[in-house]
Amino acid sequence: MGEQAVRVLQVAGVGEVVIAEEPEPPVEDGGFRVETLYSGLSAGTELSYVKGTNPYLSAGWDPVLGLFRADRPAAAYPVRRLGYMEVARVTESRTPALSPGQVVAMAYGHRTGYTASPADDRFVPLPAGLDPLLGIYAAHMGPICANGLLHAAADTCGADVRALGDGVRGRRVAVTGAGVVGLLTALFARHHGAAAVVVVDRTRDRLDRAERLGLATIPMDGQDPALTVKARWRHSRNDRGADVVFQCRGRPESLHGALRMLRPQGTVVDLAFYQEGAARLRLGEEFHHNALSIRCSQIGRVPRGLDHTWSRERLSAETLDLLRAQGDGIRRHLITDVVPFDDAPGFVCALAAGRRHTVQAVFDMTAA
Repeated sequence: MGEQAVRVLQVAGVGEVVIAEEPEPPVEDGGFRVETLYSGLSAGTELSYVKGTNPYLSAGWDPVLGLFRADRPAAAYPVRRLGYMEVARVTESRTPALSPGQVVAMAYGHRTGYTASPADDRFVPLPAGLDPLLGIYAAHMGPICANGLLHAAADTCGADVRALGDGVRGRRVAVTGAGVVGLLTALFARHHGAAAVVVVDRTRDRLDRAERLGLATIPMDGQDPALTVKARWRHSRNDRGADVVFQCRGRPESLHGALRMLRPQGTVVDLAFYQEGAARLRLGEEFHHNALSIRCSQIGRVPRGLDHTWSRERLSAETLDLLRAQGDGIRRHLITDVVPFDDAPGFVCALAAGRRHTVQAVFDMTAA
């Protein structure tokens, strides 16, 4: 089959979201073509393009130096690729790895179809019996959260990490933020044997969802969560607090709160995406006096020394294991909105303007 046209969700400018039509190239040897079933919205990242706050809009990324540089061209509107949580069915294949009809998880953006390049695209076959809606987490979002646990394991074991739970097993874990990243990370920690897991958030609905998933919670709008955690988790007279905190809320005050919940010489594993300044991050207080550490967990980098044993594929396999074990609860309590693809522009604009709220939205392409 030759070139085909697909429909693609794009950001035309600040506050402007549209569905455009784009051509898809023919399938190369070793490649394949898919039609999208579901595409999950990563609200924190994607809304930053709608609001105009994404750092790529003001500076260019230098991958060699690892710097955002104002002297390099920045991303410009229209932003033609959004999203990284797709589930699709193979319609044409020129690789022995896949057959037409197979369902896979991928990360190629909100579009009704996609032609995969054998050199550039990875895919995760979904096991029979798994709700395909849950597959939105298998290729990218789940590995983001699993990589957070991997960083906690590296903080504990260095390069001698044997299992994903090495940094949480038998330990007391706090998670700040009850969005998708926070709840999946908390479920990973519990699944891998944490002695206790508590989720901290400001929004009552999100805390209720965490509780329905069987997780303990602490509201931010009551007593200082750090006082609650340190009163609850005592190691010795002058050693109180969480062994590790996973910071999953993109607010600098949440990072400050995560530091306050740690026991002395503990570590915050930071999975959050910050789009603003950090005036409320007070590094002269607990961070300094308790000799704390902050480790950034970013899906593009596994901990140093583990890249030969912990691939993205292995993190996807860990995600599938979690989805098999916790899928029913995740489907009921984490996925809050299933939206027809034709309604996606209005839905995204309403989220960016604060007129709607979601935990996990999924665009349904099956009727597109």
